[in-house]
Amino acid sequence: MKRISLALLSMVAAGFASSAYAQDKYPSKPIKVEVPFGAGSATDIVIRIVGDQMRHELGQQIVVENKPGAFGILAIEEMVKARADGYTLMVGNPGTNVLTPIIYKDKFKIDYDKEVVMVSRLGEVPLILCATTKDFAPRTYAEFIALAKTNPGKVRYASVGVGSNNHYDTEAFAQWAGLELVHIPNKGGGAAITNDLVSGDAQVALVNAASSAGVIKGGLLKVLAVMADERMAEYPDAPTLKELGYANGKGLWSALYAPAKTAPDVLDTIHKGTVAALKSAPVQDAFKKQMIKAVPNASIADAAKWNAAETAYWKKLTEQVKVERPE
Repeated sequence: MKRISLALLSMVAAGFASSAYAQDKYPSKPIKVEVPFGAGSATDIVIRIVGDQMRHELGQQIVVENKPGAFGILAIEEMVKARADGYTLMVGNPGTNVLTPIIYKDKFKIDYDKEVVMVSRLGEVPLILCATTKDFAPRTYAEFIALAKTNPGKVRYASVGVGSNNHYDTEAFAQWAGLELVHIPNKGGGAAITNDLVSGDAQVALVNAASSAGVIKGGLLKVLAVMADERMAEYPDAPTLKELGYANGKGLWSALYAPAKTAPDVLDTIHKGTVAALKSAPVQDAFKKQMIKAVPNASIADAAKWNAAETAYWKKLTEQVKVERPE
């Protein structure tokens, strides 16, 4: 009788263990991804496209939560403060996840370098130097440069915020071109600065190709130049800044991040699901329509190596170009 009881107990215990294992197998529930910008930004567009396909790859819904503000710190800390179980991730870009940890390090309540890990890059979209059509005469790059040089301190440019990547990009470009421009910061992301241009509040800006395509096509913005290695098929008459002699500009990338304490096997599952989604036909087709290029990293280690190089690039740029910083 005692042997039978022990056997039953063993079977029950094994059953519970098997059940627990099944429940713990990642992922077993929806995955939340924090976005440090409002809806409609390039970063938001990318994660919604990729997340929809990741749902098929991982078997769980990807829930996108927009949490703009504080240079990306709100979204980053929301992710880090959650359990490091793979169910709270974050998508970011060079502004929020490279520049912010460099120039706003003292504003964090966490140690970014130790507590955040890049899973993989997602997409890269060209930046376009655009001008408003509202009360702004220049229609070409040369006309813009001529006007700005003869009117120092009068031409207004927009960015997604002080210390953002396109803030530094524009200041670095202006320094190279010998221009004195007035900065009009915005906290709403790429779509918001496009609105600044359409309204005429700002006259020029580096905007991402994804969120600006509609207003450019509608004739509300003029394309002066593109920040890309080659001319864009969509704007064949617009020169690249590279061919104009400026080789320091980069496109706007987005990447997926996780808490550094996340288990390696969970990170590996997320990485594999992300890469599979990026290589899928639905994502490739959707990206093409938005002028986005898929740029997955081969592994978590490869993502870390790439991130280190990108951090070094932006750190050097912040030392060369000084911008105003709010306290």
